[in-house]
Amino acid sequence: MAPRKRMAMHNHAAEASLFKRRAIFTFICVVVLLCILFTNLYQLQILSYTDYETRSNDNRIRVVPVAPSRGLIYDRHGQLLAENQPFFSLELIPEKVTDVASTLDALNEVIEISNDERENLLEALKYHRRFKPITVKNRLTEEQVAAFSVNQHQFPGFSIDAGLKRHYPYNGLMTHVLGYVGRINNRDQAALQSAGLWKNYAATNDIGKQGIEKFYENLLHGTPGHLEEEVNNRGRTIRTLKSVAPIPGQDIHLTLDLQLQKKAMELLDGRRGSIVAIDPRDGGILAMVSSPTYDPNQFVHGISSKAYGELLNSRSRPLINRSTQGQYAPASTVKPHMALLGLEDKVVTAKTRVWDPGFWQIPNVDHKYRDWKRWGHGWVDVNGALVHSCDTYFYDLAYKTGIDKMSHFMLQFGFGERTGVDIFEESAGIMPSREWKRAKYNQPWYIGDTISVGIGQGYWTTTPLQLANSTVILANNGQRFVPHLLKSVENDTTKVDTLIDKMPPLELKDPRNWEIINSAMKDSAHKSRFVNAGYTAAMKTGTAQVFTVAEDEKYDADTIDEHLRDNALVIAYAPYESPKIVLAVVLENAGWGGANAGPVARALLDEYILRDESPTVTVGAPNNDRP
Repeated sequence: MAPRKRMAMHNHAAEASLFKRRAIFTFICVVVLLCILFTNLYQLQILSYTDYETRSNDNRIRVVPVAPSRGLIYDRHGQLLAENQPFFSLELIPEKVTDVASTLDALNEVIEISNDERENLLEALKYHRRFKPITVKNRLTEEQVAAFSVNQHQFPGFSIDAGLKRHYPYNGLMTHVLGYVGRINNRDQAALQSAGLWKNYAATNDIGKQGIEKFYENLLHGTPGHLEEEVNNRGRTIRTLKSVAPIPGQDIHLTLDLQLQKKAMELLDGRRGSIVAIDPRDGGILAMVSSPTYDPNQFVHGISSKAYGELLNSRSRPLINRSTQGQYAPASTVKPHMALLGLEDKVVTAKTRVWDPGFWQIPNVDHKYRDWKRWGHGWVDVNGALVHSCDTYFYDLAYKTGIDKMSHFMLQFGFGERTGVDIFEESAGIMPSREWKRAKYNQPWYIGDTISVGIGQGYWTTTPLQLANSTVILANNGQRFVPHLLKSVENDTTKVDTLIDKMPPLELKDPRNWEIINSAMKDSAHKSRFVNAGYTAAMKTGTAQVFTVAEDEKYDADTIDEHLRDNALVIAYAPYESPKIVLAVVLENAGWGGANAGPVARALLDEYILRDESPTVTVGAPNNDRP
């Protein structure tokens, strides 16, 4: 028989001690956890209240930016040049559409989607963020908007967007001055971010691309507003909590005269060339026309690659602003400036006469520099040299003066430098010098180079704006302005005229030399194109060779390609006694300046000077002088 196990007696004291220790430990853990909980509650509710309230509001409140309306652009008389028009576009949010291609097929039954629009959209989707809307079709008609609205339930992810878009009522008339607005691209965005302005474009898709639209973007754009909307967990708007209205861009008034601009474009009549007219009293640009042109409205809504390619590859280069970017040899239009230099440098006087047998030669050199009049002009002084545009006189003058003095003097008239006009698209042209040729071609300067520059040929190039601006200095007897397009800025309450940017005058050793030159230009005008004009004008024509004719060859426009024919130029101003308008005309490959550019100058001055009168105006006798 096995022995019985003895039952162990419980040690109540030990158990009580163990329980007590466990209870204390548990209590301490609970206290610690409660401390942690209350600490976190304090952190969330007190210390981080503002931060979490903001995060909560971000989930509950949606801030929707509101685009400002772009400022309007007017001419000097208050004629509207650039406006904002309502538009409708069809937008797509890619992430809400399963099969874009098949949906577009169905949508085509409601709104016609062209092949180009379809291809452009599918290509753009490859690089577009799926949660952001993208434009499917621009410029919907009211009928198209109505047709889509009826069938919108069949196309989730598609919607109609309404807004204001820039519109240019005169199409291509003002293109090269006003420029245009277009979609903000990556380069624009980078520039805005670098300047700290990107947040101002949160609601804006467009930005000024060229011309006035780009130069005065900061005035025209305005300041965006915003809406604060309360939304549910699905993003649906419940109510609007706050509304801050955008501040529209400022309206600007330009110095341009719309009527004169129209007349200038009419006179160009589709020919390649440019006309620039300036008010010599303050430097305000009255007209700036470049032809051929293009319609800027097609860029506002997005130009097709095909249409842009046609503009880009056109031989006529319509995208170039010939007024500020076209570079032409000034030819005889700078002979007044050269004659003024000769008088100032005392190389010649008003009575100095030079014999012109129809050519000129560098001493001890056989090569002959031909005058445009092959049998010559005989004895000519400075007045006769300007009136008849005697090349021989200016060959001799250039030889005696030298390129160093010529280059320095012409820089004071603005040649070879940007004028500072208030658009970005401007070329400096070339005022050649010894240093320029060495830097450009690593070649020394030759005396033959000087002779060519003396009649506005050779390396010398200028823009029509530079040419007009240099004529302003002649007409003003040395007073100089920075040419400008902005006349005044207007907001809701005030209209402020811009300050005139006056430059230090060009002072001559003998101020009487101004009168000698301007008097010769007056004689040049009234012995040719301004016979019987109702006012007194001053003028100088020019004919610039596009390619060099050999010494023993004769120029014959009928036997050469059209794009190799001479350019026709003219500078003019009126009234002679108190100038109100100065202009420069350049017609590419048109031939003789007097015969082709001269009538354009006369008609444009008639338009401006005689606008408020109605006399019988007869065009002057034909000008047979080639330059």
